[in-house]
Amino acid sequence: MLTRRLLLLGTLAACTAPDQVKMPASTRLILLRHAERAGLDLNKQGHARSELLVRALADVHIDAIYSPRLQRNLDTVAPLAASRDLTVRHLPTDNLAARLMADGAGKTIVWVGNKGNIASIWQSLDMAGPAPLAHDDLHFLHSTRFGHPKVTQRPFSL
Repeated sequence: MLTRRLLLLGTLAACTAPDQVKMPASTRLILLRHAERAGLDLNKQGHARSELLVRALADVHIDAIYSPRLQRNLDTVAPLAASRDLTVRHLPTDNLAARLMADGAGKTIVWVGNKGNIASIWQSLDMAGPAPLAHDDLHFLHSTRFGHPKVTQRPFSL
């Protein structure tokens, strides 16, 4: 009977969603959506918000900044990257959360994304509720000793 239970537990563990990712210890991921846009490019408000991002994260050490190769995302993060003398890194978007966690393990990293890839990261990290998609919020995901992130939110309103 004990053998059956152990076999059942092993089978259930193997059946967990393959896209779920654990956040490594001492890792902090700052998630934000690109700033406001008109068409494909940032509008006046979006450019103002990109400058505000520098002040909003002034007290935070950042090891790396990541973004897809979309101009609105790059424009959103450009002032922050310049202020920290960091180059924006790009990762393929398949298995994005796993790639971010592997590359940013033990570091504080920023992801400036879009609805789809932010939702994908949120889901892959097994976060509760809907993904944070507002333009005026920063979401800090801190690893816990159990690998499930704790979330804090910091607004950066114009």
